[in-house]
Amino acid sequence: MASKNKRFADDAWAVWVNGDDNSTVYMNDWLTPTGDSYVDFAVRIRGVKSSALLNVYVPFGVTKDEITDTSLKFEDEGVLRATFSAACVIDYKKNECTSEIAYNARTIDLVHISCLEYELKPLSSGTLITVNIEKLRKYLANDEAYFLWRMPHKSLNEIFKPHINVRGLLTRLRDLITTPVVSEKYGYSIRINEARLLPDEINRIGAFHRQKLKKAVITISIGEDYSMNDANCYRIRRVEKELYKDYVPECFNCDDAITYQWNQNRNTDMLGHFNFYFDVSRDYVSKMSMFIYMILLMVVGIIGGFLEDLIKLIFGINW
Repeated sequence: MASKNKRFADDAWAVWVNGDDNSTVYMNDWLTPTGDSYVDFAVRIRGVKSSALLNVYVPFGVTKDEITDTSLKFEDEGVLRATFSAACVIDYKKNECTSEIAYNARTIDLVHISCLEYELKPLSSGTLITVNIEKLRKYLANDEAYFLWRMPHKSLNEIFKPHINVRGLLTRLRDLITTPVVSEKYGYSIRINEARLLPDEINRIGAFHRQKLKKAVITISIGEDYSMNDANCYRIRRVEKELYKDYVPECFNCDDAITYQWNQNRNTDMLGHFNFYFDVSRDYVSKMSMFIYMILLMVVGIIGGFLEDLIKLIFGINW
């Protein structure tokens, strides 16, 4: 079987909230290996009125122009139901900075990050996003709030990008000729608040080391022609096309897409460090192999016809 180079992305994220010790992080990856992948990032803060800053370290460069405020799409209650897996009611844009959602007998503020002044600081190997919560307090009606946004997942786009190995061109040609089946395999690791993988600029911040996340929830949505190591999933379902049609990134195809979900909490890791690993793989028939087969058949047919004519000429055979 022909096999493409196996590639691996090791994403080290960091999240801490000055004044809070009960945050939950949510990451929803919309994987498009043949195009652009995006990640929806969300933090739920309990005790938000007594918190000062929300800090998120992103393990790649990102600009404000690349950040989309996905909370503005929650005016559609179908999107709310799909996102929170519950019947939800929303008081959309209750004020200039927040909406209020009610579900499961609780009310929570939904912060519209596009209405806030937040800071993006480029670091040696990523970006630090800082949201000033103190300036938001006058808009908060509840002591629990969601902050969420979407951005390109550049580290995944990099490993999914086609690579040409010049040294292996002959080997690749041999593989294309010997079998039309190609195997792709990608490794993807998400590590949250694991200090040894983070840049020095983050490890020098005292508040980061005093933070303990309560829970991390990871969701990956991808087409069904790709396989995931789903043994530890606690939820697998089809992407509800009717609910998500106006929410997913433009390049993501909901048809036949599957959503996988994992979670970890501080009951299993008292340090509040979370580590997820995923295998993404696909076997498919190479169009290039089929094209080469057609060329070879044509060449063999031409050579066979030439040899036939040559033998007739040499031996004077007519039939």
